[in-house]
Amino acid sequence: MLSSRKVLLLNATYEPLSLVTPPKAVTLIWRRVAESIEIDPGQILRSPRYVFEVPSVIRLTQYIDVRARQNRVTNRHRILARDHYRCQYCGRRGSAFDLTLDHIMPKSRGGRTVAENLVTSCRECNNRKSDRTPDEARMPLLTNPSALYYGLERGEFRRAAETRPEWRKYLFLEDWEEQQARDLQSNAG
Repeated sequence: MLSSRKVLLLNATYEPLSLVTPPKAVTLIWRRVAESIEIDPGQILRSPRYVFEVPSVIRLTQYIDVRARQNRVTNRHRILARDHYRCQYCGRRGSAFDLTLDHIMPKSRGGRTVAENLVTSCRECNNRKSDRTPDEARMPLLTNPSALYYGLERGEFRRAAETRPEWRKYLFLEDWEEQQARDLQSNAG
């Protein structure tokens, strides 16, 4: 199904950046912000006037310095991935649509919007905790939040590449898997 498919977005240097939806990928290509590198065979996106082949991999035409941006922006999906899409109060799993982000120290009390002060929460727990700290609400956290680190998306890319073999060369997974095998052999010997 096209709505569940993702497109791998690469920086101008072929560095993996993120996964985007097919409509977003086609829009980036249409606006000439990106170019199509690989086509997703048999996948078509239709508009009232046009028919587009859906790309599997696209590359930005201009380089974006993601490391500088990462220090400024806390990305919701990175927090969700860090917390394994699980409410950090009750443990309930959910999708990005089911879960919210909760400030451990509420914003109204000076809590900042940084990775160390944000956790994944289901809506019920977020409402129950309200404008209190976890201790005040008697809702202990299941894990300690930690800062996001560069490369967190690699796990998500690796999982997505299991069904998309054409991505492997862009994610350098062959090199990574060979290194893991060498490390295991050297540790065993």
